[in-house]
Amino acid sequence: MKQVTTLLVFLALMALPALAFAGPCDDLSPAHKKVVDAVFASEYPYDGCDETFATCLKSTPVHPLVTRLADWMCQKAATGADEATLKRSLERRGLSMMRPGKTYEISQKNAAIAGCLKSPIEVTIYACARCPYCSKLIPEIYKEATTGQLAGKVKLIFKPFPIKSHKYSTEANQALQAAIDLNRGWEFLLAMYAKFDGFSLDRLTNLAIEAGLDEAAFADMSAKKEVREHLVEAKKEGLRNGVEATPTFFINGRRFLGDLDSLTLVDCILEEGM
Repeated sequence: MKQVTTLLVFLALMALPALAFAGPCDDLSPAHKKVVDAVFASEYPYDGCDETFATCLKSTPVHPLVTRLADWMCQKAATGADEATLKRSLERRGLSMMRPGKTYEISQKNAAIAGCLKSPIEVTIYACARCPYCSKLIPEIYKEATTGQLAGKVKLIFKPFPIKSHKYSTEANQALQAAIDLNRGWEFLLAMYAKFDGFSLDRLTNLAIEAGLDEAAFADMSAKKEVREHLVEAKKEGLRNGVEATPTFFINGRRFLGDLDSLTLVDCILEEGM
């Protein structure tokens, strides 16, 4: 009897219509869908198909990159991006991902490294410890690289890049470099960003302790001449690589020219691995 019941349940389930899995484009409001439809009707993918998005999305099968780009633009539209913004975003993304121009030399010596150390995809960030926008974006990218969509797929490299216009930039980045040289760079950086608005120089030691650093070792390292030399070299390298503002990202040595938001960055890094 039990076997008959099980069989009947199985047959009932098989008779149910297939579930439809909605993607980002299926959940748009009418106003946002109108924006996306206008872009799809006029714009072309930078790779994967030679027709407009509207035509490419009707192909069988649809190229994976076309699907990725369409989903990304729908997600951007859902946040309020208008037609002109989406077109500019697509253009900048293409400039980054089609591998034009120079591949820059980036040393991993004296840098903070996280994520998958053996990954062929290397993402380098030049950023200031006192950069307000960095304090919001970089923890998001770190989380994605360690426990999120990018976990096991990317090697994340951080290089300090002091900006004079940021108050306490030199002191904060020198303390960060000391933490990097003690192999607790990411922990210290995230602790500083978490308490960004309440930062003061007399809290550096407390932040170091929160990051798991020994107080005496941190004080000793912070006073060493080579720490400042490492920081100066990181800044010089960034300048050689055309860094002018923070944050600046490089994907496998190519300067990233796309939108600086976690949605775009994560999606482009995933595209790099396609």
